[in-house]
Amino acid sequence: MNDLQPKTIFLSDYEVPDFLIDSTDLTFDLNAEATLVTSVLSIRRNPDSNKPTAPLILNGQELKLQSVALDGTALSAQQYELDDEQLVIASTPDTFQLTIEVLINPQANTSLEGLYKSRTMFCTQCEAEGFRKITYYLDRPDVLSEFTTTVIGDKTEFPVLLSNGNAINQGDLADNKHFVTWHDPFRKPAYLFALVAGDLDVVNDTFKTCSGRDIALQIFVETKDLDKCDHAMNSLKKSMRWDEEVFGREYDLDIFMIVAVDDFNMGAMENKGLNIFNTSCVLAKPETTTDATFQRVEAIVAHEYFHNWSGNRVTCRDWFQLSLKEGFTVFRDSEFSADMNSRTVSRVENVSLLRTMQFAEDGGPMSHPVQPPSFMEISNFYTLTIYEKGAEIVGMIHTLLGAEKFRQGSDLYFERHDGQAVTIQDFIAAMEDASGRDLTQFKRWYSQAGTPNLKVSDHYNADAQEYELTFEQSCPSTPEASSSDKKPFHIPVAIGLLGDAGNLPLQIKGSGVNSETEDNTNLVLELTETKQSFVFSDVKEQPVPALLRGFSAPVKLHYEYTRDELMQLTRSEDDGFCRWDAGQQLAVQVINDAMDAYRAGDEYEVDQRLVDAYSAILSDQSLDKAMTALMLQLPSEAYLSELADQIDVDAIHYARQSVRRQIANKLKGAFTSTYKANTSAASYSPSAEQIAQRSLKNVCLSYLMLLGSDDSLELAQDQINSATNMTDEISALAALVNCEASGAIAIKDQALGAYYNKWQDEALVINQWLSVQATCSLPNGLDRVQRLMQHPSFDIKNPNKVRSVIGAFCNGNAINFHCEDGAGYKFLADQIIVLDAMNPQIASRLLTPLTKWRRYAPEQQELMKTQLARIKASSSLSKDVYEVVSKSL
Repeated sequence: MNDLQPKTIFLSDYEVPDFLIDSTDLTFDLNAEATLVTSVLSIRRNPDSNKPTAPLILNGQELKLQSVALDGTALSAQQYELDDEQLVIASTPDTFQLTIEVLINPQANTSLEGLYKSRTMFCTQCEAEGFRKITYYLDRPDVLSEFTTTVIGDKTEFPVLLSNGNAINQGDLADNKHFVTWHDPFRKPAYLFALVAGDLDVVNDTFKTCSGRDIALQIFVETKDLDKCDHAMNSLKKSMRWDEEVFGREYDLDIFMIVAVDDFNMGAMENKGLNIFNTSCVLAKPETTTDATFQRVEAIVAHEYFHNWSGNRVTCRDWFQLSLKEGFTVFRDSEFSADMNSRTVSRVENVSLLRTMQFAEDGGPMSHPVQPPSFMEISNFYTLTIYEKGAEIVGMIHTLLGAEKFRQGSDLYFERHDGQAVTIQDFIAAMEDASGRDLTQFKRWYSQAGTPNLKVSDHYNADAQEYELTFEQSCPSTPEASSSDKKPFHIPVAIGLLGDAGNLPLQIKGSGVNSETEDNTNLVLELTETKQSFVFSDVKEQPVPALLRGFSAPVKLHYEYTRDELMQLTRSEDDGFCRWDAGQQLAVQVINDAMDAYRAGDEYEVDQRLVDAYSAILSDQSLDKAMTALMLQLPSEAYLSELADQIDVDAIHYARQSVRRQIANKLKGAFTSTYKANTSAASYSPSAEQIAQRSLKNVCLSYLMLLGSDDSLELAQDQINSATNMTDEISALAALVNCEASGAIAIKDQALGAYYNKWQDEALVINQWLSVQATCSLPNGLDRVQRLMQHPSFDIKNPNKVRSVIGAFCNGNAINFHCEDGAGYKFLADQIIVLDAMNPQIASRLLTPLTKWRRYAPEQQELMKTQLARIKASSSLSKDVYEVVSKSL
């Protein structure tokens, strides 16, 4: 691949398919090394195509063609052309039936695309282009077909045979085999096809829809995991009810199934009626699962279920429209999570991910618009930009239109396009038609890459009692366009003005205001120009602006707050996001001072205002405990890196640690009393209240462990030994593993050994054990990781293991990954080269840390570029890795 650049595919070249497939009849005779797949396709020429004599070109990879028949007549080798990626039949009638037999080898399929073996079961992953590894097909999302699937397998090995839709026939066959035939009445593209076969147990339940229909709900797992399904089942039922109540969407089939699979590249997949989940995203019980994973399971179950309408019933025309389904569905699952838990905490967590990871993606070599103009390998575009930024764009539409008009727009979208493959423009058009608003300028959010910068200045005229806010927007250069070519975005900015006694009433002079609330202390300003000013009248005192309430737009905000103003916001601001963000900004300023002192070799005494702010937060009984826990956490190293012009890994790490340690020293008593006050013997529940309590307790423990005192070590040990849930157990273990005190060495070794012995038969729990060690920031991190890769619990063929060790180290342990000699970079390059030959998707996703080389000091840049060049020079490089490496260099 390094000698032959992969083909670039452009959105501008889109053409409708020359043929359509009205029905797809599949038969699988399962065998680990030689599965026979027979497809019977009812095909016709597309009346919308302008190529009436075009040949039939079917996609196919890693297939052994056995036979082809057109309308029952076998074709000779001279009647078709065959290569590694397609089957071409030059001459066909306008309407015909094509029968194809192929052999595939699921056992050897380490890419985990198409049909493959995961431990003892067969399963599939077809999004984006995995179906072409199953049979020759028009493998594109705008070809929708009605599928009937017959699965044949050994009754002993594979008593459970599943596919999409409703089971319509089943029976026994010779040689101890049996079959089940499934029919999906809803037309779908091939990427939504699914098949699972194995020796699985099942948890059953039912759901009554709003129209009174009874839906059978089933979760299939290995028998050992039957006790970990209740939370996912409850989450599914809550999701189904919520989607009916909030979006008016009722489920359509008679059955909804989920299968847990251990070897899976993604988190989960929304295949019609048969969702396939990574085990890490569906299995949960208190003893083995953290609070964060309980919430993650709930969110992912909801996300995949919501796809039934936003992705399946209405799907995307082509892969350039990927955010049509993913961005919209992430918005939907975020709203669900906000309703199920704390809306403010959910918002803060979403924004934290966006500002640390997606903003970095926007500023890197793989930066692309939410609707990208081109790609080499679509798997590389399952990005935070498509998902998270796409969701933010939908959220901004919700803000601009208001909840009622937004719901009318979504209803119109689903009604207008049910059963169709459509575009982002179709979604926007439905919103415009339902609301009467013109979103032409707003659509630039989809076509322009990069994170906009929003610079804000203000002026207060005490005599006139007028306050002026001026906004200037700009967007940095990205691979597809220079900064000067970027046009102004349409940006909704929610604001308030804070006075000494709280929020001030807002009365604006002129136009440009859209407020969907009767509250006169909160307004949404709409920015549409490069520079725009708003004047507020009857402002009786110099206010502190609360800007971007609720993080109303995905922008980088620049306003010169003083530390006293930030203190005022943390104490008095009503908007939870702005209150949290003010604390983060105050901490950033303090850490920046500590970084300057570190570089100069000076001691640094932490600004007492930050200590006072944290002390006030700890004593504020009005705060939700989950919010208290969030506000007590300093900005992450990843976020501090994203703010830096040139990333100084050592200064960021040691300055942040210094500030944390000083806060721990100064507030030891408050942390200790808060820890004890939130220690509870109550039976575990993943309720918002209990999760908040544990979160606050464990944040306090992490501070106390920085002191390395005998008291703090004893706290951690006691918590590990007495823990009745994984949240408390793994939190204490992580705090202990990262403790620098010499007295902790023997204790942590004993704790790690005991943990492994206790949980060695629980793969997901051991993955956490691996990650805790891989992310330990103490010296010699690379040595620890290399030893972990030799441990019996590690398997480089399993994506979860790779993410737990290699991904955790390279993405979550900056101080060790960026070691001075570049050994961390070489280590990552070595692993990418090995993994690329097995699983290109996982290999390409691991590349991210090296793609950021331009953000570091010159000597680090050279070391990182050397490893990128070495990867690029590898023979037989996949399209996935080639695209990322070539764009990075």
